[in-house]
Amino acid sequence: MVKIGVISDTHVRHFAQLPQELIRILGKVDLIVHAGDIVTMDVIRGLQTLAPVQGVCGNMDMPEVKVSFPEKQLLELEGKKIGIVHGSGGPAGLESRVLKLFPGADAVIFGHSHIAMKDLINGVLLFNPGRADESYGLLEVGETISGKIVRAYY
Repeated sequence: MVKIGVISDTHVRHFAQLPQELIRILGKVDLIVHAGDIVTMDVIRGLQTLAPVQGVCGNMDMPEVKVSFPEKQLLELEGKKIGIVHGSGGPAGLESRVLKLFPGADAVIFGHSHIAMKDLINGVLLFNPGRADESYGLLEVGETISGKIVRAYY
């Protein structure tokens, strides 16, 4: 079983600007997934002191982040395929757009809308942790993938 802390849309320039409760929680996971709008590599360097980090770049990221992280990524954990993308365009239809990017995936993690959601569509878990200063997500990957959104944690 792998426990993943999922965040997106941190929109800060420095790791120290993240909510302390979020930092505490992320220090207890096996892996951190960031679904874009990281902004600077200082955020990533700080997160890496807590756990290994996987992620993608978003539309608001500085060039240093865009050269370090892909626009989309497919992870395989415990035999499950998990797509990661930031997302783009308006909020209408965002879920269907990100779902189409990862045929055969068991889950798709995305951000962009700042709207936290967890939904099962055609057997695929769609998971958006929302904006990191308002919410985050926790996923457990084993024989199945389960997750929860945690809101207003500080």
